[in-house]
Amino acid sequence: MIHDLKPYTAMKDSGVPWLGQVPEHWDVQPALAVYKPRAIKNVGMVEKTVLSLSYGRIVVKPEEKLRGLVPESFETYQIVEPGNIIVRTTDLQNDKNSLRIGHSKNRGIITSAYMCLETTDRVLNEFGYQYLNAYDLLKIIYGYGSGLRQNLDFKDIRRMPVLVPKPDEQAAIVRFLEHADRRIRKAIAAKQKLIKLLQEQKQVIIHQAVTRGLDPNVKLKPSGVEWLGDVPQEWQLTPLKRIFKTSSGATPSASNYSAYYGGDIPWIRTMDLNNGVIESWEIGITEAALRDTACKIFPNGTVLIAMYGGAGTIGKNGLLSFEAATNQALCAILPNSTCLPIYLLFYMQAQRPFWMVGADGTRKDPNISQDRIRESMFLLPSRQEQLEITKHIDESILVSDKAAARAQQEIHLLREYRTRLIADVVTGKLDVRDAAAQLPELTDEALPDELDADVEDAEIDELDTDGTED
Repeated sequence: MIHDLKPYTAMKDSGVPWLGQVPEHWDVQPALAVYKPRAIKNVGMVEKTVLSLSYGRIVVKPEEKLRGLVPESFETYQIVEPGNIIVRTTDLQNDKNSLRIGHSKNRGIITSAYMCLETTDRVLNEFGYQYLNAYDLLKIIYGYGSGLRQNLDFKDIRRMPVLVPKPDEQAAIVRFLEHADRRIRKAIAAKQKLIKLLQEQKQVIIHQAVTRGLDPNVKLKPSGVEWLGDVPQEWQLTPLKRIFKTSSGATPSASNYSAYYGGDIPWIRTMDLNNGVIESWEIGITEAALRDTACKIFPNGTVLIAMYGGAGTIGKNGLLSFEAATNQALCAILPNSTCLPIYLLFYMQAQRPFWMVGADGTRKDPNISQDRIRESMFLLPSRQEQLEITKHIDESILVSDKAAARAQQEIHLLREYRTRLIADVVTGKLDVRDAAAQLPELTDEALPDELDADVEDAEIDELDTDGTED
């Protein structure tokens, strides 16, 4: 289906440097001829189905994700119809990873912070989506942002060049890309299933080691903590606050962006946590941010715990391998001579699945507080046992970590291939008309959800315009 594709025989210069040569019979139109903005507020709560942009897909937000939200707040949302194209328009400068374009299959409402577009009669709706999708995948769209934080408005993209083939050719392109996407999505889902199984295996190894130790004949005692069960008799069981000091950070106001951001002081957010050793950072803050806000520097060896974001995020963790500041969504557990930082990290990884029990409801998602973390029970073996346990865990999970990393790299390559394929097809570098004509009809089989292990799209930017974290 894919290997036999050939370029078009007759090409012309598009006049757009990044587009280069395009099929001679294709038109080049400004975006305003192909797309039109719509912003219909949900006045009177006429629609209650809440939608969310999740890794390039528009999905219905589950009921449990709406806990604590006041229904009247949804009047500020905009109504979305099937076929509408949603563009996450904010914070292009800080976030160059998330997929920003989604195609709605449902009627519902979504935050008005996003741009909602309709297609005109010049293009098939699905082709219009795929063209913007290519702009997003190739990150061309980032060049159209404006303002300090590089936000998008329709006026920024209204002159953006759009290639417009004939309707039957658009239909062939859509048909071909739907088939290709299904094949790639299934391959990615299979590898993600493998990664999940490897992660579960790793979790069992870590949990066993930090709650029972390595001696199968050790004498046990009841811990009184459900998730810990019986624990080694000689180990110290005490509230975490009696061993560690904790703290949290702050988010400098974005209204003073040039003064507070772009510095060389690492500033860690929830999305930077990797459930392992943190060895890199994306956003830096300045000395002025440290001086004027509650931001502070935490030392190398600090363990960070995510406190906000619901079941998918609470307890996400990381170990600093450098000095850094954080935002207020993270609890920082400071290192000391009593406990190895890597042992503390493993212990927090073992505890992560249990943080949701008793989590507090907020207007968005359940969360845990710094006090909750401080009051949690910590199981501390001798320093020698800590060394032995961490060495055992490192050796035991090495094979599964390598296998998971290999599968994740294969997913990355599949996504890169899909990106290049979509871009080459919708910009006329490959002719798919004959290939599309030979494809069978699509079935109604349910496709597996495609999740991303590295990028978590947020419906509201973590760094908001008033300097607070949502």
